[in-house]
Amino acid sequence: MKKIISTKEAPGAIGPYSQAIESNGMLFISGQVPIDPKTGKVVEGGIREQTLQVMKNIGSILKEAGYSFGDVVKSTCLLSDMANFAAMNEVYAEFYKSDPPARAAYGVVKLPLGVLIEIETIAIKS
Repeated sequence: MKKIISTKEAPGAIGPYSQAIESNGMLFISGQVPIDPKTGKVVEGGIREQTLQVMKNIGSILKEAGYSFGDVVKSTCLLSDMANFAAMNEVYAEFYKSDPPARAAYGVVKLPLGVLIEIETIAIKS
């Protein structure tokens, strides 16, 4: 059985998808972009600011579903420019101080709304 997870503390879906789906003790979080849920706008700044907002959005969805960053087992990071990888990695690492999840990072041609980063996440209840 699947359960739709939604919170106003993260941006609403900008298409036909859910913020997250929980099923059988697993949480699948849709790709999060750096939209501030309070303003509905992409945060100002560069890759550091955008990565921080994405991670905050992921954290809000995790919390709503009763999970934490410690439950994350896989992330996929999409970057509009791989030159931003090191700076993104520094911010990302702040959320996974020990036992970080498996991860893939890809450079892509373009992301929604012209953002620099999008991250999707999978978490499992331990």
